[in-house]
Amino acid sequence: MEKKKTGRTRAAKTTAKAAAEKAVEVTVAAAEKVSETAAEVAEKVSAADLPAKAEKAVEKAAEKVPAKKTTARRTAVKETVYLQYMGKEINQNDIIEEVKKIWTEQLGKKASEMKTLAVYLKPEENTAYYVINDEVRGSVQI
Repeated sequence: MEKKKTGRTRAAKTTAKAAAEKAVEVTVAAAEKVSETAAEVAEKVSAADLPAKAEKAVEKAAEKVPAKKTTARRTAVKETVYLQYMGKEINQNDIIEEVKKIWTEQLGKKASEMKTLAVYLKPEENTAYYVINDEVRGSVQI
């Protein structure tokens, strides 16, 4: 019986060896075919076509990428403050403009020299007091 097993083992080894050799041949043939195909493609595509084809590829890739969510910019809110006291209405912006006018016209300073402005409203005295650049103090009638 040993002879039969040995014969079968040899036949199996021979068949396996033949199958392995065939697999190597098929793999080499496939690699050659891929190389030939790549060479054919390279010959067909000219250098002038590459930028256009690359641009199309980028466009296709961009279509697949989800678009970024954009957030709407908030617009600046126009703010106006009114002080209503004993039948009078005082607008904050009017007082600020009056103080800036005093700064430039009466004091002869440039508008760009004004760094800080603090306004204090005293409606019971009918007066707005101001401090400019922590140095200049004054008042305006409201």
